[in-house]
Amino acid sequence: MAADATPSYLRIADDLRATAQRSAAGTRMPSISTLGTEHGVSAGVVQRAYAVLVEEGLVLARPGAGYYVRSQEPPEVMVRRPRAASGEGSPTAAILAEQGVAGTWRSESSPVRASAETAGRLEIPAGDPVMHTSYVYLADGVPLMLAESWEPMAVTGGSLIVLPEAGPHAGIGVADRMALIGIDVGMPVERVTARTASRTEAAILAVAPAVPVLAVVRTYFDQATGRPVETADVVMLGSRWVAEYGARPGQ
Repeated sequence: MAADATPSYLRIADDLRATAQRSAAGTRMPSISTLGTEHGVSAGVVQRAYAVLVEEGLVLARPGAGYYVRSQEPPEVMVRRPRAASGEGSPTAAILAEQGVAGTWRSESSPVRASAETAGRLEIPAGDPVMHTSYVYLADGVPLMLAESWEPMAVTGGSLIVLPEAGPHAGIGVADRMALIGIDVGMPVERVTARTASRTEAAILAVAPAVPVLAVVRTYFDQATGRPVETADVVMLGSRWVAEYGARPGQ
């Protein structure tokens, strides 16, 4: 009898597929090291097997935490609006709360020199100091939106709002923070395009690479002077978000 010519990673993927299909959503799948020992293959072979299931949408890869069975129920779609009402704090948290979802986020801020692109958007010289903040937004603990934000240190550097997510005014959103230093930003200008997620974005969002995302370039302007005071790149999962602009009178 001829030997089975099916590659090892596909045979392992078949076994993993059967395991995932009979397991509850959220169940942790066997580790790479465990499967490598069981099947007598390298970690790379097991990773290729898991990549097949990730592409099929059966499992989620969580960096540093392993692989988990993915729910096959259609995900709830969130509605994103450019800004919550003044004084409501974080626009994202407020909008998710309206829809019955607990919105949280992880962030990391550090001062950097503005790249040529960032400087162009903020209308400052390249190399000027800006505060850069990276965000991962979660709904009920599940990542569904990313953002990279830059603010000119010339605008915020001498105030308590310089760190968006630290200090006495942490987490209240760009508009309310800027109001504390006398800047009214009004509604942001947003440019929305559709593309596929990068591998880095997909890993953070725990989705298969190349899934559709909405990419938003957002900039807040000082209403009095017209100068940009914050710009951001926002990435939203296309399967989880719709973007809504404008409002009915009275809303």
